[in-house]
Amino acid sequence: MTIKDTPEEWEVRGTTTPFTGNKTSVRTDDVVMPDGSVVRRDYQVHPGSVAVLALDEEDRVLLINQYRHPVRHKLWEIPAGLLDVPGENPLHAAQRELYEEAHVKAEDWRVLADVYTTPGGCDEAVRIFLARDLAEAEGERFVTEHEEQDMGYARVPVDELVRLVLAGDVHNNCLVVGVLSLVAARGGEGLDALRPADAPWPARPFSA
Repeated sequence: MTIKDTPEEWEVRGTTTPFTGNKTSVRTDDVVMPDGSVVRRDYQVHPGSVAVLALDEEDRVLLINQYRHPVRHKLWEIPAGLLDVPGENPLHAAQRELYEEAHVKAEDWRVLADVYTTPGGCDEAVRIFLARDLAEAEGERFVTEHEEQDMGYARVPVDELVRLVLAGDVHNNCLVVGVLSLVAARGGEGLDALRPADAPWPARPFSA
């Protein structure tokens, strides 16, 4: 048996979009089950996202602290953002987010992991990058707004961050997946064996 996710699409008898928001929408599909019955499935339609685990020369991960209204928490996270333009190269989006949220640039980029955040109720796909060889970005800082105006910042050693994940003190999906993927990669073939930053991403195809 080969353990690998595979594309598959069951028959949809009908589709409606009961809600359309600024960035996402809600879709309702009538899906034919294997026994022939038709079941209604509601899910959020999402453009996709990128996230950046930025690792500095002291083996610390760059974190931001941001209020997330749906969960009523200020969460420690890694820089992340939406794929605002259909077909946008995710590396370019990740570089933009690292600059806008942390005013940082990086010379070395790799793919850490590709995930579906909540596949039972949302089609969001996220590519998590590893960024190394960090430096302060040139030019003026990006002007933030809304929740980003109240962001905090920290650089946390990898070992301490793993402890926080396993203790249940940090919960952001991309942070948890990113830091544990980093540790797993180090214990395997090493960080230089990670996929290149422009590796294909079938969940969100892009042009070079």
